[in-house]
Parts: sequence; C-alpha cells; structure tokens
Amino acid sequence: MKRIAIGCDHIVTDIKNSIREWLMEKGYDVVDFGTYDKTRTHFPIYGKRVGEAVASGKFDLGIVMCGTGVGITNSASKVKGARCVLARDVETAKVAREKFDANIIGVGGRITGIGLIENIIEEFLNTKFDDSKENVEVRDYIDGLISEKANKGEYFEEERKKWNEGYYHD
Repeated sequence: MKRIAIGCDHIVTDIKNSIREWLMEKGYDVVDFGTYDKTRTHFPIYGKRVGEAVASGKFDLGIVMCGTGVGITNSASKVKGARCVLARDVETAKVAREKFDANIIGVGGRITGIGLIENIIEEFLNTKFDDSKENVEVRDYIDGLISEKANKGEYFEEERKKWNEGYYHD
C-alpha cells in the first residue's frame, strides 16, 4: 500500500485529521506532518514539510490543505521534485497524475466539501502516471524549473523572518 505524507495549516486541522483517519482505514500508511491543532500557524511550513517528504522518495504521494488550498499548494511546489497540483474536482486530480506525474494533491478545506475532497484524493491515489515519451518530457521540463536553491530552504527564509516579526495576521 502507498505511503502518504499529509499536512495542513491551523484552519483545516479537523478536516486533515478526518482525511488521515479515512485513509488509514483504507490501509494506507499515512504520516502527519502537521499542524496538529488550531493554534495559529503559517501554511508554507507544512507545505514545505510534505514537499520535502515526497521529494525525498520516502513517501509515494502527498496531500496538503489549507483554507483555499492555494497557499499550501504553492509552497509545496517550491520543493525540487515535488509536483503539487491544486484540485477542486476529480478530473483535475486524474489528469494531474496521469499526464504530469503530480505527486502531491492540494485541496481547500474551506471551499470544498469533505465528500468531494475524499473523491478527489481517491482518484489521485488510484490514477497511475502514463509514462509516454511526451508526458515524461513535460514532467522533466517542469522539474527543471525549480532550482536546488529551493531544497536548501532559501525560498522560505523571507517568510520565516516575516512570521517571526509578526508580519502575518489572521
């Protein structure tokens, strides 16, 4: 069974916990990269954690979520080797896996219902990459757009500094 990395921000912790339990009941090996409660936090931390876990090869696929899914999906995508897609429908999840070899799915817990989130994730997990020459070339080209700078954490240094200075507010 696939090994899944999952993470979220404080806004959707309950939804992430529900999805984690649902996946474990299906037999998936799920590791939770946080956050674990509703204490205010910042999404790039958890997108980066899931992105690094999947890009390392220790996990088959990843799931990230925040209120809209936009922020955490973008942060996960900054990690070299992480191909994260934001999906609000089942077809997007399927095409992302099949044609682009997406390895992380992002969803918005505040704008997508739990039933649809489950359907999106199920399609994502069950779809295989079509490794045609064209699809492999596109995937490899996209992977080449992220520099090694990303995996050194340099993309996130400015965000960490702003967070510590109290720049972000609810």
